Amino acid sequence: MNVLLVEDDPLVLLGAEQALCLAGITVRTATSVEAALTSFASACPDAVVSDIRLPGADGFELLRRVRAQDNEVPVILITGHGDIRMAVDAMHEGAYDFLEKPFSSDRLTDVVRRALEKRQLVQENRRLQALLTTQSDRDLIGQTPAIREVRRRIAALAPTQVDILILGETGTGKEVVARALHETSGRRGPFVAINCGALPESIFESEMFGHEAGAFTGAARRRIGKLEHARGGTVFLDEIESLPLTQQVKMLRVLQERRLERLGGNESVSIDCRFIAAAKEDLKLLSDQGRFRADLYYRLHVASIALPPVRERREDIPLLMAHCVRQAADRYGVTPPCWSEAQMATWQRHTWPGNVRELKNVADRLCLGLEGDASVQTDPAAEVDSLGLQVDGFEKHLIIQALRQHVGSVTLAAEQLKLPRKTLYDKVARYGIDPARYRTPP
Repeated sequence: MNVLLVEDDPLVLLGAEQALCLAGITVRTATSVEAALTSFASACPDAVVSDIRLPGADGFELLRRVRAQDNEVPVILITGHGDIRMAVDAMHEGAYDFLEKPFSSDRLTDVVRRALEKRQLVQENRRLQALLTTQSDRDLIGQTPAIREVRRRIAALAPTQVDILILGETGTGKEVVARALHETSGRRGPFVAINCGALPESIFESEMFGHEAGAFTGAARRRIGKLEHARGGTVFLDEIESLPLTQQVKMLRVLQERRLERLGGNESVSIDCRFIAAAKEDLKLLSDQGRFRADLYYRLHVASIALPPVRERREDIPLLMAHCVRQAADRYGVTPPCWSEAQMATWQRHTWPGNVRELKNVADRLCLGLEGDASVQTDPAAEVDSLGLQVDGFEKHLIIQALRQHVGSVTLAAEQLKLPRKTLYDKVARYGIDPARYRTPP
């Protein structure tokens, strides 16, 4: 990580350069806006630190020119002592932060380190977005061995036309896999998704197999069922374990013979569709318990794909979150937000009982700016927070309020809260608060 330092006072330039170098930060220097822009063009720095008052064009002009080339490079502006109005203007213009002269070496390195951390997060986000564009399956995101095996099985099984059983917990993406199988199978008919758990038993036959005119009261004309409608396509039987035993035997016959009879009819109708079933429970265990027909289980279990839960592929969470955030941002018409290292660490520790579906909800809340709701939910059976945790929560709330009021300025927020800036910076880091999120004026 490297910093472009722009300062026309040779003593200030030397002192700031030495402080940053001692902190292990690579520094390039310039004494004017023109020289800084030339240096910026030759090699884009990870952050820019510039005095506002420079010979010729000033630091505000440099800020605007840098943001025009890459608005995600953090720019830190240096202001004169007591020039608060200029500091506020700098934040409104999009500066990452400002330093008030005279400043200590610790203060300089602290602000620059935070800016570099933000830049690192932005670059990681860009890397994830670039990686997403290389994914062969639009919504089957991940690089772990388990998800690679899922993609391998899809590629191997899709063209074979064999019926497939997909196994996985709620929210792991069973329908995504089913659609991927259909889209790569070469079948030209429709993809017909049926939630077996939502289909009332009283209308099961009519919905699945269709009916003839006069089959029951109100059946004025013949109606084609879902299985017949899927001619040349794929039928996705979601939550097949919820089918009543009486309906399971009827489905078994259709799966075996590829023929059906409409309700109220005697004609045997041939069907041309592929069946993909999905279950979130162990069908073998249900079969052993007498709650699922063993013959239907073995008929379905010719070929299967097991989907891993999110907690078993934690390395994919950054990629999954980047994908979900991008989708949510497009849906709500907002700029995709960046997350902090603290947030990602929390997400990677979470067990994700709702899997990808739960992760999508977190991404939605993050994009909508519902910061307090963007954290994962704790176990409702857990004990009430201790007094210390409640005090921490209240303190975090007050800090966020002050940052909002002062458009992300930690210095001004510290003055309002009557805290030393170093103390407030420590608290901001502790609570995982990103001041940059509040730099858009209300």
